[in-house]
Amino acid sequence: MSDEKARSSVDAARDPAQPVLPTVNPNAEKSQAKEAASFHPSVYIAIWISLSSSVIVFNKYILSKDKLNFQFPIFLTTWHLIFATVMTQILARFTTILDSRKKVPMTGRVYLRAIVPIGVFFSMSLICGNQAYLYLSVAFIQMLKATMPVAVLLTTWGLGVHPPNLKTLGNVSFIVVGVVIASFGEIQFVLTGFLWQAGGIVFEAIRLTMVERLLSGGEFKMDPLVSLYYYAPACAIMNGLVFLFTEFSVITSEDVSRVGGLTLLCNASVAFLLNVSVVFLIGKTSSLVLTLSGVLKDILLVFASMMIFHDPVSLLQAFGYSIALGGLVYYKLGAEKLKEYLAGGSRAWAEFGQTRPAARKLMVFAALCIAFFFVLGSLGPKYAPDQADKLYNNIGNMMGEKGV
Repeated sequence: MSDEKARSSVDAARDPAQPVLPTVNPNAEKSQAKEAASFHPSVYIAIWISLSSSVIVFNKYILSKDKLNFQFPIFLTTWHLIFATVMTQILARFTTILDSRKKVPMTGRVYLRAIVPIGVFFSMSLICGNQAYLYLSVAFIQMLKATMPVAVLLTTWGLGVHPPNLKTLGNVSFIVVGVVIASFGEIQFVLTGFLWQAGGIVFEAIRLTMVERLLSGGEFKMDPLVSLYYYAPACAIMNGLVFLFTEFSVITSEDVSRVGGLTLLCNASVAFLLNVSVVFLIGKTSSLVLTLSGVLKDILLVFASMMIFHDPVSLLQAFGYSIALGGLVYYKLGAEKLKEYLAGGSRAWAEFGQTRPAARKLMVFAALCIAFFFVLGSLGPKYAPDQADKLYNNIGNMMGEKGV
């Protein structure tokens, strides 16, 4: 009875003209509305794959002798880094996207002792990687890049970041075996290009190991865009010095004008947008999704290389690359996680077959057609080079007529 009197007295004391307190947390409602307005993670994955593939194909298109024939990869890398330096400085001053840099205890001493050495190796990896495009096909370069986890693992052991583990070494051995088989199957193997790409992988592995050691303290946590904000100036200076002693004396204004200022601007813009997309992809998904998306991107790049640049891929090469990709996925996920994903995928595939049987049959048929044409494309350049060249040219002409 006393409780009822207390409630009635409170109700009587409340002014009906005053706003009623909300029963739901407004911040929670805002966050839910924000999540509802954001894109599905698959959109971010598709954007990252598109930009990452575009950078590689774009660079190859500019540097290839059969396309724009701009034989100055160090100049191209330097231009990318100068553009990235300018853009990150603009973003830092006029937007909030780089505000997390304020949490990094960066001083002049730390920059010289930590950022600059890492920037040097980053610069060397970019130079070597772009030099490889002058000699090797995009498809083969992507196959060689599959050995990156192995190089990083060995580097962490060599620099004492992690203790050696024979079980882990056994897990990544499949990647090495697959890449070795792919290398034996490469039709257009050039030792100079192979050594440039191998050097790029080694330099990148050392850079990643140094970054891991730098970030192990916890206070230097940086997303890829903030890292670019700090590394780009040092790398631009480093690449600029290399450019002065190598390509500066031979490059001419005619070479630059042949490519065109608009083309160079678009090329640098796509490379910079790739770094921005990585931030959003990791923020909306995870680094594991980024790794698995990279595997899908590499496969698509192999097909793109065959279609755009007419790069031949032998059947032995495709077999070796399949082993390397399988080893990479196994190394990243582990046996238990892989079994869990496979079980979930098989269940989802069975449910899809029950709900939409016609669509599943169509997908199976499309996969078989793609595999069939991939096998023919692998055998064609070796056993029927003239017919394969004619087919590639017809496909390229068809794509050009449709404006692709």
